[in-house]
Amino acid sequence: MTESFINARPATVMRPPAPPKKWTRGRVVGHLLVGLWTALLIGLLVYLYSAWNPELIAKYGPTYLAGLKTTIGLVGSSILLGAVISIPVALGRMSKNRIASSIAYAYVYFFRGTPLIAQVFLFYYGLGSFKPQLEAVGLWTFFREAWYCALLAFALNTAAYQAEILRGAVRSVALGQWEGAASLGISKFVTFWKVILPQALIVALRPYGNEIILMIKGSAIVALITVYDLMGYTRLAYSRTFDFQAYLWAAIIYLILVEIIRHIWDWLERRITRHLIR
Repeated sequence: MTESFINARPATVMRPPAPPKKWTRGRVVGHLLVGLWTALLIGLLVYLYSAWNPELIAKYGPTYLAGLKTTIGLVGSSILLGAVISIPVALGRMSKNRIASSIAYAYVYFFRGTPLIAQVFLFYYGLGSFKPQLEAVGLWTFFREAWYCALLAFALNTAAYQAEILRGAVRSVALGQWEGAASLGISKFVTFWKVILPQALIVALRPYGNEIILMIKGSAIVALITVYDLMGYTRLAYSRTFDFQAYLWAAIIYLILVEIIRHIWDWLERRITRHLIR
C-alpha cells in the first residue's frame, strides 16, 4: 500500500486559462486602420459599380489588353536581358582585380543612383541627338525606336540591381562550400555554377521577386516616350473621354498583375525550399 502510494504519479495540474487581452492603444489603432481600409475598399467597389460605363469598357478594353501585352513583354524581356548582364557585373564586383571591380562599381553606382526616367530619356532623347554618328555605325535603326530604347534602359537598370542581389546572395553562402569543393579537386568555375549559384539563388529569390514587381510598376514611365503600354493606352483613353475610371481600371490591372507575380513567387519559394522544411 505504502509502495504503491509512493510510486503513484501526481495528478496533472491544469493551467488556468490566459486572461483576456486588454484593449491596448495598439489594438485600438490597428482595428481602426483595418476598418478604414475596409471602408475605402467598399467605397471603391460602390464607385466602380455606380460609374460602370459599358461603352468605355467595350471601346477601350481591347486597347488595355494590347497595352498589357506590351508591358509584360517589355518587363519580361528587360528582366531576362538584365539577368544575363548582371552575372559578369556581379563577378566584377567580387573580383580582386581593381580595374574590373572599379568598372563594375561605377556601373552599379550610376544605374542605381539615378532615376529610371532620367535613364530612359538619356537613351531616347540623348542618343537621338547623335543620329549621324549612329547611322554611320548602323545603330540608328535600333535607337530610333522608343520600345528598343526603353528595353535597353530597363535592362541596364535592372542589371545593376540584380548584380547587387546576386553578389549579396553569393556572399551569404558559407566559405566552407568553396573549401570543400576545392578539397575534392573541383575547379572554381564548376564550383560556382554547380554548388554556389544554386544555393545563392534560394537566398536571392525573394529580392528578385521584389525587383520584378518594381519593374512592372516602373514600366509606366515608357508612356512618356510614346510607347503604348498599359499606361500609354490609359492616357489615350483619358484624353478622349476625360473619365477618371480610365486610370482607376489601369491601377486595378497593375494591382492584379503584381498579386499574380507575388503568388507565383510564393509558390516558387515553397517549391525550391521544400527540402529545408522539417
